[in-house]
Amino acid sequence: MDKLLNKLVVTKLKDLIKAIRACRTMADERAVIAKESAFIRTAIREETVETRYYNVQKLLYIHMLGYPAHFGQIECIKLAASHKLAEKRLGYLGVMMLLDETQETLTLVTNCLQNDMNSSNVFIAALALTTLGNIASPEISRDLCGDVEKMLGSTNSYVRKKAALCAIRIVKKVPDLAENFVERSRSMLLERAESSLLTGISLAIEVCKAAPELVSEFKEQVPVLVKHLKNLVTTGFNAEFEVSGVPDPFLQAKILSFLRILGTHDPRASEIMNDILAQVATTTDSSKNVGNSVLYEVVRTIMSIEAEQAVKVVAINILAKFLESPDSNARYIALTTLARHATSSSSLLLSTAADSTTSLHRHRATILACLHDSDTTLRAKAADLAFCIVTRDNAAALIKDLLVHLEREFGAGPEIRGALARRIVDCAAKYRINPAWEVLVNLRVLQLAGDAGRGSGMDIVMFNFVKVISVASEDLQVVAARRLFWSVKNGGDLISEKEWYLIAAVWCSGEFGDLIVDSDFVGVQVEGVAQIVGGDVGEEIVFATAPTEADVVAFLEGLLKGHFSSVVVKAFTLMALIKLSVRFADATALQHIKSLIGKYQPNVEVDIQTRAVEFGAILSLDSEAKYGLLERMPVLDSSLKEEEAKGPSSDTPFESAKILASAPSQVSSAVQDLLDLNFDIDTTSTIVPKTQNFTELFGGISLVAGGASSENGSKPDLLSDLFAALPTSLPQASQDVPTSLDALAGLHHEATIDPVKSPVAAKSRILCFDKASLQIYLVPTHSKKDGAELIDVAVAFENTGFAAVTNLSFQVAVPKSLRLKMNPPSSTFIPPSGTATQSMAIENPTNAAVKLRLKIGFLAGNEKVQEIVEFADL
Repeated sequence: MDKLLNKLVVTKLKDLIKAIRACRTMADERAVIAKESAFIRTAIREETVETRYYNVQKLLYIHMLGYPAHFGQIECIKLAASHKLAEKRLGYLGVMMLLDETQETLTLVTNCLQNDMNSSNVFIAALALTTLGNIASPEISRDLCGDVEKMLGSTNSYVRKKAALCAIRIVKKVPDLAENFVERSRSMLLERAESSLLTGISLAIEVCKAAPELVSEFKEQVPVLVKHLKNLVTTGFNAEFEVSGVPDPFLQAKILSFLRILGTHDPRASEIMNDILAQVATTTDSSKNVGNSVLYEVVRTIMSIEAEQAVKVVAINILAKFLESPDSNARYIALTTLARHATSSSSLLLSTAADSTTSLHRHRATILACLHDSDTTLRAKAADLAFCIVTRDNAAALIKDLLVHLEREFGAGPEIRGALARRIVDCAAKYRINPAWEVLVNLRVLQLAGDAGRGSGMDIVMFNFVKVISVASEDLQVVAARRLFWSVKNGGDLISEKEWYLIAAVWCSGEFGDLIVDSDFVGVQVEGVAQIVGGDVGEEIVFATAPTEADVVAFLEGLLKGHFSSVVVKAFTLMALIKLSVRFADATALQHIKSLIGKYQPNVEVDIQTRAVEFGAILSLDSEAKYGLLERMPVLDSSLKEEEAKGPSSDTPFESAKILASAPSQVSSAVQDLLDLNFDIDTTSTIVPKTQNFTELFGGISLVAGGASSENGSKPDLLSDLFAALPTSLPQASQDVPTSLDALAGLHHEATIDPVKSPVAAKSRILCFDKASLQIYLVPTHSKKDGAELIDVAVAFENTGFAAVTNLSFQVAVPKSLRLKMNPPSSTFIPPSGTATQSMAIENPTNAAVKLRLKIGFLAGNEKVQEIVEFADL
């Protein structure tokens, strides 16, 4: 042959490789390839049979180097049809390399494949099956499905293995043919040879994936698979397949994958697997990656089937070990697996506080530690898992950690930070501790991710903040608006970069400007402001200080002039100014507002110019029209529905603290008797539990009326001026005696009654307030204990109008001779024709006349009601 090749001047593959390696540049290499390709084309045209084998060899090498070799496809098919095994092997290799299922030339191989699969030579049959398993198209799969099924029944295990691999390709290409391989794949599960058993299980898995209705056909094989797995764990099949001390980890992983499919939603099959899964989980060596791969499959199987609780705890502990591993891959796998199954109703991942010692919550610290990992992918997966394990009991602590994580992700892309911010505010809304806590979380998110930019999803966070603050109490609106005002005003460049935070501050300044400057509102003193807000935001007392109207206008003017303010911020600022034109009363401030709006009418920005011109026209309208246009934004219907869905929550720590301006010395003698009152709301009923205290989120927050506490530690008299300008007489509260059974007639049973008391007959319900569609009834129950009179009062709120009642506030003051304990209301939101309840207990040691002073505040539609009622008929 060598003499013949020399006579034909044909180079061998070895000579071509030498020539290419001798090239100094890519140009030289391309020249050699072009010359050799031209010679091969000439040989193909002349149909030189003697050199076909060598030409195909060189063509495949040229193809591996990345140069075109498609012109040799037919030559490969001709070699595959040869009767010589060497030529057939090279031909099939060329077919697999140069052809794919999308080429029409592939149909020319169908007949050759069929003939070779029926060959008596097992190597030729296996070669044809291998080729079909790599290049089979849906058409060829349908044509040769019967031959492959026949080969699965071969007496040679090597051929059966190749046929099973080919059947997997056919099932993937044509799922309708999966049923044809059920019987053969089921019989292969009884194989003794490990390689044949492995391919048989792989075929059965693909059949079940392609046709889930066929899973039941394999249920009877669960004991067989369990037996195979047990033999692997206890004795091992063959030392040849042992890897790092783990017997045949590939077969173990495949068996576990098949058991996962068979045990899903099948308690009977799961029960058979429990023992062997626990045995594999406890005996497999986890010091090397080989053992970890088997343990990973065990955990996935346990989490997917109806396993016993003890077995699932073992699986969680394995994942916890992965989390503590120094290998980043192991930690990533653990986090991914836990996040995938965290919401499964059949798992223990989300257990209650009662059994938290046997659940994932026991490893919460390890999971949260991954939030501080240097690997960004691990931090992202840890955040996903942290959201999955949030409950109402741990919401404060977990969201605090997630906020820290959001702060550290300053280098991440805007889409990532925006998505994380949305998930935090959604989680805070779902597991709300109290309205104040939710508002603070929203503000913190806006501050940390406020520079994420538009298109990052932060607009959704801003919309959520508007909804939350619009349904909040008036006191909470003041606290939030002042905090935004002072933090932006004193925050410097660090705050000015947070566009969304600026928008929130500007919007609140315009919407609640009259409340911000109202000095009658007593703010709160916040300790550790730098820890809460971050950066230099001024002294602690700023949140309790009411700015003047001139301060607010100057603040907005600074935003309009600031180089850092975007067009959107300036547009919101102009909107805030026009709102303040009807909320402020100071003539100087109003004139300043008018001049600012006029100044921006010739602005080069079309949006700013348009708004300024339109707002200038509004300023020229009469007062009635202007007030109608610029009245406070009504509460959105979606906000009311969401607030109702959230239900009652813990009391907000911001209690009502608006003090009337009248002096006590101006009060008549009739009222002077009641000035010795305390505003006693029992801390045992209003304080938030430690695990739900919103102060844990941002550090210690001290709530003190008037911005400071008294030196002796006693409570300040919040109502010392509250009753200054009241009428001199005490009108009797009207009584409403129902003539029929009323839906509220039994509310007195909701009052808290001590079993040792001597109950006396309760009065009928008493109407104490009826205004703006809200009726309030008191249902007292009198009793005696140790000579002191005890009165349990059930309070019923009834909405008789067509608009919802929101921001309901019901507060009671009593003389110091009495002791008052109040429980939180069932809801501060009352829909039309709806009701709400509240209870209180009064202890009267001196048996004196009981006199009450009620402060009632609520919002009925767009009408704001603030009333003080005297009551003396209990």
